[in-house]
Amino acid sequence: MTAAFTPRSGHPVARAVACVHEALDGVVDAPVWSLDAAEAGAALLELTSEIARLQELRLRVAAQADVVEVGAAVGATSTANWWAHEARLTRPEAHRLMRLARALDTPRHDPVRDALAAGRVHLDQAQVVVDAVDDLPAEYADDETRLRAEEFLLGQARHHDAIALRRLGRRLIEVIAPEHADAVEAARLEREEAAARAAARLTMSDDGHGKTHGRFTIPTHHAAMLRTALLAIAAPKHQQAVNGAGAGERRPGPERLGQAFCEYLERYPADRLPDAGGVAATIVVTMPLDSLLGGLRAAQLATGETISASEARRLACQAGIIPAVLDGAGQPLDVGRTRRLFTKAQRTAMALRDGGCTAEGCDWPPGLCHGHHAIPWHLGGESCLANGRLLCPRHHARAHDPAYETKVLPGGKIAFHRRC
Repeated sequence: MTAAFTPRSGHPVARAVACVHEALDGVVDAPVWSLDAAEAGAALLELTSEIARLQELRLRVAAQADVVEVGAAVGATSTANWWAHEARLTRPEAHRLMRLARALDTPRHDPVRDALAAGRVHLDQAQVVVDAVDDLPAEYADDETRLRAEEFLLGQARHHDAIALRRLGRRLIEVIAPEHADAVEAARLEREEAAARAAARLTMSDDGHGKTHGRFTIPTHHAAMLRTALLAIAAPKHQQAVNGAGAGERRPGPERLGQAFCEYLERYPADRLPDAGGVAATIVVTMPLDSLLGGLRAAQLATGETISASEARRLACQAGIIPAVLDGAGQPLDVGRTRRLFTKAQRTAMALRDGGCTAEGCDWPPGLCHGHHAIPWHLGGESCLANGRLLCPRHHARAHDPAYETKVLPGGKIAFHRRC
């Protein structure tokens, strides 16, 4: 694939390309630092418009290249594939551009092509308008109606970017056939939801170094539900309550959302999951007795992964796992109970009794605290009011940290001391 489409030297396209080359060569070393604010802004807008005009010319040439089968002589399977190879474009990008080029090469989309050629719309806006008009139901859109719809969106493109324009395009039926808008939208949403359910996917891969990477595709409304839950956990107010002052940020980023996802999984009640193999879908952690009592030997999940002993002890108190304790020969001594979380009534009673976190010097309110078993649940401690106390998340984690010793003080408060 070495041949390239080169128009005759006297062809208008060749002359235009030569002029562009010459103009750009003339500003390669231009001192843009000398532009003032007004000049820089005007130049930026003009360049944006001219790039749109060049995009239209490129698409027009691409459509002609497709007609004359550029690349066929060197064995390319399509002009788009030849274009991707020769121009070092990705194949998806080359095919996307070629599809738009073919669409703009038809008379029905002349208004979009003219707007792009004049620099009135950008490439992504042109794509949105073409897609929206082509998606109109055939029973409600003849050629005249489609032309009216296209002109409406082109008018809106003066005020909206491609994302906002796409939202308008999805409700284009309200412009051309308002009396049928509800029925058309209902049918469209049902189709999209059925397709989204069919396309739902989730993949996870363990990298062997304590991290699992994944990708998922889910319906948009389920994504909204997940996003809402994660944002509630990742919100600055919650993070400041859990991790202390300065932990929050105005807009949670990917790291904060990832941490929120972990907290979401830990918080989800296992007893609300369907049974699998006759038992609730709950993670079982096997660990030696000495680890449960404060040792350091790693614990193993029933699925084969390992976690630290301190993490296993923490999760056994708060999250959806069952500890299975082994003796020195690796035989099960006891398989813990799944019903261990304090009830709402018990939490209410603890709130009235404790008034908040029971760690010495902590003033966190009851609503931000966890229910903690004074005698650990995995050591036989019952989920009863007498065995329960409130601890804020930070002190709750410290209560399960083998590096700290817990001491009950007169009056019921507890204090933590680092072990020597």
